[in-house]
Amino acid sequence: MSKSALVTGSNRGIGLELCRQLKQRGFNVIATCRQSSSALSALGVEVIENVEVSDLKSLASLGAKLAGCRIDWLINNAGIADGIAMEVFDDRAIASCKRMFEVNSLGPLLTVQALLDNLGEGSKIGIISSRMGSVADNDSGGSYGYRMSKAAVNAVGKSLAIDLKPRGIAVGVLHPGWVRTDMTGHNGLIDVDESGKGILIRMDELNINNTGSFWHANSDLLPW
Repeated sequence: MSKSALVTGSNRGIGLELCRQLKQRGFNVIATCRQSSSALSALGVEVIENVEVSDLKSLASLGAKLAGCRIDWLINNAGIADGIAMEVFDDRAIASCKRMFEVNSLGPLLTVQALLDNLGEGSKIGIISSRMGSVADNDSGGSYGYRMSKAAVNAVGKSLAIDLKPRGIAVGVLHPGWVRTDMTGHNGLIDVDESGKGILIRMDELNINNTGSFWHANSDLLPW
């Protein structure tokens, strides 16, 4: 029987690539997003639109649609980025920080909460974070809102790993690498196919014994 995988934020970039590779692997893929794209529609996977990971009503609707559907892999990929320097903390910057916290930090937690009945022993949860959320690895400063939101979701991932371990559900916090996507202005060191492949290998390796780890897609263990 084919395994099922749900990917949030799947209409472009890393999320789209994860859906493509998961389908190639034989997974039944559920792709959620706020609005689909022609590229996502062309994959031939199940697409559920109007999913906003920071909105409880939206997630409750998603949970109702998926009632009784087991999810083997839940990959929390949805995220936003806005670089904010120390010198520009004005009302707009504060609003941007709050929005990043809602989507990047609370989003994965609320998504797991909404889909908890769909997860069971042997299920795996991947949280796409960033090494920019590592305090120990920060040697360049800046990007306050994004760094804070990713540090917060790292804490979410660690706590979820502890709380879900008795249920046999493993949680991995994953850095995709510096990937050439719309979010990075197509700057970066690797393309989405390489990043996606690495992320899925890390998901393969994720288990109840290494749950709560923070990995680079290339297999490096990252510091908190």
